[in-house]
Amino acid sequence: MLKTIKMVLAAIVSVLGGLFGRIFGFLMMAGLFVGLLVGIYVFGLLDELPDIEHANEIDLNVPLRIFTSDDLLIGEYGNERRIPVLIQDTPPILLDAITSAEDDSFYSHSGVDYRAIMRAVVSNFKSGGRGQGASTITMQVARNFFLSNEKTYERKLKEVLVAFKLEKNLSKSQILELYVNKIFLGNRSYGFAAAAQTYYGRPLNELNLPQLTMLAGLPKAPSAYNPVRNEKRAKQRRNYVLDRMHTLKLIDDLSHQVAKEAPITASLHLAELDMQAPYVSELARQYMVDHYGREEVYTKGYNVTLTVKSAYQLSARKALRKGLLDYDLRHGYRGPTANVKLDEIELSGDELSKATQILRQYSSSGELKVALVEQLNDKSAIATLENGDSLTLEWEGIAWAQPFKTPDTMGQKPEDAAAVLAVGDVIHVIKQADDGDKKGGWRLSQIPEISGAMVTLNSKSGAILSMVGGFDYYLSKFNRAAMARRQLGSNIKPFIYSAGLEQGLTPSSLVSGAPIVVESGEEGVWRPENYSKKFFGPTRLRKALTLSLNLVSVRLLRAIGIDYTVEFLRGFGFEASTLPKNLSLALGSASVTPLQVVSAYATLSNGGTKTRPYLIKGITDRDGNYISKIESSCDLCSVLDKDTRPFSNLTDTELMKPSMSPEGDFLITDMMKSVITSGTGRKALALGRKDLSGKTGTTNNYRDAWFSGFNPDVATSVWVGFDQPTYLGRRESGAGAALPVWVDHMREVLKDFPEAVAAAPPGITTAFVSKKDGELTNAEDVEGYWEFYKIGTEPGGLSDEVTAQGELPVIPASNEADTETEAEDLF
Repeated sequence: MLKTIKMVLAAIVSVLGGLFGRIFGFLMMAGLFVGLLVGIYVFGLLDELPDIEHANEIDLNVPLRIFTSDDLLIGEYGNERRIPVLIQDTPPILLDAITSAEDDSFYSHSGVDYRAIMRAVVSNFKSGGRGQGASTITMQVARNFFLSNEKTYERKLKEVLVAFKLEKNLSKSQILELYVNKIFLGNRSYGFAAAAQTYYGRPLNELNLPQLTMLAGLPKAPSAYNPVRNEKRAKQRRNYVLDRMHTLKLIDDLSHQVAKEAPITASLHLAELDMQAPYVSELARQYMVDHYGREEVYTKGYNVTLTVKSAYQLSARKALRKGLLDYDLRHGYRGPTANVKLDEIELSGDELSKATQILRQYSSSGELKVALVEQLNDKSAIATLENGDSLTLEWEGIAWAQPFKTPDTMGQKPEDAAAVLAVGDVIHVIKQADDGDKKGGWRLSQIPEISGAMVTLNSKSGAILSMVGGFDYYLSKFNRAAMARRQLGSNIKPFIYSAGLEQGLTPSSLVSGAPIVVESGEEGVWRPENYSKKFFGPTRLRKALTLSLNLVSVRLLRAIGIDYTVEFLRGFGFEASTLPKNLSLALGSASVTPLQVVSAYATLSNGGTKTRPYLIKGITDRDGNYISKIESSCDLCSVLDKDTRPFSNLTDTELMKPSMSPEGDFLITDMMKSVITSGTGRKALALGRKDLSGKTGTTNNYRDAWFSGFNPDVATSVWVGFDQPTYLGRRESGAGAALPVWVDHMREVLKDFPEAVAAAPPGITTAFVSKKDGELTNAEDVEGYWEFYKIGTEPGGLSDEVTAQGELPVIPASNEADTETEAEDLF
């Protein structure tokens, strides 16, 4: 029986042995087959791997940066904020912190840490998920530089393979340098140097141990450990890094303890621009995109240096904003931005105050701060700023706010604070500085509805020294200085008079200022008038320009010819297609941009030489090598519409030709000095200089106010008006609304340009003539004065052929022109 059992067992063992052998063989074959498939798969992946032979030469994405001529940063454009840093310039303690937190075996592994992989497998198996990773620094570089962030096993396998290749081709220092510059650390910051600026506002080499270890803890989860949003978690992560460094004996006990007890000192430093000049930096950005392409411009690290000087730009912004705010003060308070029912507001769950939660929906603008009125007294109000600070509006800061001026409210004054404000009003306030014995304080204000623009050029080179395109770029990005076409009113008269001077007229030539009637086709009859509604007889051209007499300008244009004048104006950069071919041209019915106007005035300033304005001084790559150096070229031609590009309508031959004779330019410049000394531009006398020439301009029904002026070195044009042409108000002429802005700005600019009165060219002579008729008179004549002439045109020389006097026949024309004007207080 026992023997039988043994035989049966032996048979079973034999059968099982054979079965297991076959299974084992099958498994071996299957394993080999799977291995072959894996090998083939991996071999296939090798062909898909990126080329890393020149990985150490990879260009990091660096944003476009715009600088003033004196090297202040005014613009930065790009999705990635990055400041490349060499490994030898990186603080060693930061490198220790990074490797301690991310990959403590970095210097010993070959790209993959197998022990870390096993730990991750075990940990994830136990947790049933994928909570722990095992990426080395090399693998992170592989992923960030060469692969996507998709979470698949194939991408992970590629990551491992690329890591091997990186370790084979690069040194550890090169790999770590790529990591230090590439890794994302939150708030658009890529790389540790950029993060140092973002969170601390300082370069890496100025950060201490707690700050550096805080940065080193960010790569794992930039959002979760963001020290600005989540200080508690950021501190936990920083202390973990410190613990790892202490364990690895990279810092001593005292440093470890002190650093762990240090508070989190990070805060956002996103406004790293040295100054605000968004209108000009945006023009430069548009130029770069047009010439180099959007993708390249935002990633290649181009540095663009502009012609703009920071002091002039700050002055221009301040002067324009002050002028527009002053206009607003003259025209009354329009009411609050909004009114909220404080007892009905539902607050969010955060710790912000009620005022802050309400006000963060509204915009401040520079020195104008948004505030919430929370209490009214008889002659004062208590308001709260967005940051939670409380302020008191005293009566002196409220009393100006008479109702917005209408015929029914002119001159009305509020009786108490409640006549102006109410609890729950969202308002704007501005802090007034102390002025001598007058104590400063908060004043009720408002964002102006009026707008404006100002441009200053170096008259000799064409360099744009400053440009402001509106009250606040962040409220309206439209650059009125370069792009707004507005009627220029009497700002055109110097060029009409220049055309007459080139035709043989003189500053003392007489032209009638009597009434004139012009047929305007379908629009009926046009009867141009002077500002004062007064009429004049024969008037010398110098006096007519000084007082900006419209009727003289119309007759002058008729005498010299419209076609001739349009062609003459082309020589000053005006586009012929925008100039009306009728007598309204004499009063500035053409629509042009402030940049075109100042370019024309700069031509007068420099003696008649055409000089195209330019904004970009030079362009360098990230290493500081010049790739373009621009001098006096039309760099804005690609940015501006064709009919707003100064001098773009001229051929190269025409550009080389002077716009007018040196003698004619001298005469018109001197005539415009009379505008300053005794005419509509007399407010410019506050600058105390004798080398200034200029001209006011106000369009029909006070829709646009201009002042353009210059000395031999610089020219500035100012425009003030509503974006949708609207009545500015009585006496809001060029002299009232635009000239004060010009004076405030030029006071700063002219500090760098000593007074320089241009000498008369050889073709100029003088004669003592009468103010009454422009004829020669004797030295005892109290009405006599010395006048300049081109040689041969002085009284007693060649005769004046144009002295259009008396009634004229009806002259065909089209639309009614704009009217500008002699100052009323001159009569």
